[in-house]
Amino acid sequence: MPLRQGPRDRRRSWRLGRHALTALPLALIVVITVVDVLSPPTIHLGPLLIVAPAITASFAGARTTAAVALLALAGLTVIGITRDGLTTPNHETQLGAQIAVSVLIVALRVLRDRHERELAQVRSVSEAAQRVLLRPLPDRIGHLRLASVYLAAEAEAQVGGDLYAAARTPGGTRLLVGDVRGKGLSSLGDAALLLGAFRAAAHLHADLTDLAGYLDGSVRWGLARLGEQPCEERPGDGTGRGHRSGPDSASAGAAADDCEESFITAVILDIPDDGSVVRLIDCGHPPPLRLRADGVTALDARRPAPPLGLGELAPGGYEVDEFAFLPGDRLLIYTDGVIEARDARRRFYPLTERVRAWSADPPEALVQQVRHDLLAHAGGRLDDDAAIVAVERLG
Repeated sequence: MPLRQGPRDRRRSWRLGRHALTALPLALIVVITVVDVLSPPTIHLGPLLIVAPAITASFAGARTTAAVALLALAGLTVIGITRDGLTTPNHETQLGAQIAVSVLIVALRVLRDRHERELAQVRSVSEAAQRVLLRPLPDRIGHLRLASVYLAAEAEAQVGGDLYAAARTPGGTRLLVGDVRGKGLSSLGDAALLLGAFRAAAHLHADLTDLAGYLDGSVRWGLARLGEQPCEERPGDGTGRGHRSGPDSASAGAAADDCEESFITAVILDIPDDGSVVRLIDCGHPPPLRLRADGVTALDARRPAPPLGLGELAPGGYEVDEFAFLPGDRLLIYTDGVIEARDARRRFYPLTERVRAWSADPPEALVQQVRHDLLAHAGGRLDDDAAIVAVERLG
């Protein structure tokens, strides 16, 4: 079952409804024409026929609007022939005014059609970017069952700064869930950077700390704003701010501050096939939730690492945390767009409390339950991108 209605399905439903709506202006033309012909000579309803093309322009294209406008002019002509004739000053004035207004309505509809075609192209590019960048997770990978859902904050975007990916290794499965600073299409490039690095290196680094170090280095180089040089730790101050030696130190310092503000929170998981544990490194990301029949547990790291891109701020390297993950257990991994969603009373979404009722659901049903409940809590729209991944270890 799809987790959300696709853009093509929504457009198809809208076209079917639009054809049904076309009957309304046609009925108005018939009713106004008949009533005007049967009314006393002092009553003139013909000018109301302009309502028909005006209504049509709100839901139909320029051609349909022009056709309805011609039918309205035909109705006005029938009224003139039936009553006073076409050559009376009153009827000539009505015809001229209706022609002028109809031309204006059709012209505005032409401009709107052009804008809608451009918007459709943007949607098409967005859908293609989602398929290429954020590839759907497989239903099964190794000894795991997976499900995911992505909710973009921007209405016309299908993907943004949140990300997830899975990769097989010789001994298990590795997962990455991350959140780029920012939201929407502006953070798409940073998400692509991290996803590409993870897919290239997940199966090459046997140790999870080496993989985390590689991803941090890739992000720091990719997010650098100092030409071809990476963000470097400023010597002596311990802040990790990038710097560049040279005469233009002021501009370099400003660029370094910009570099420091770019980062990606992430959680990297390693789930061995032959074990009953999950190993993870938390880089400033919300902790995953482990769901069992007896309750929900947050897998809090003992010493969380800084977000990717700020790794040099954490001397001592990365620390791997290990938690029990038995057959039948489920993990729910999410981004902060989920727990920071607010309702009308500005209350945060209580994810841990809500998922207790769904702890026995399979991953597909679990992510769908969270999705529907989250959107209901937030009033149908989120202020930040949100990604949700559910993982179940099979027996």
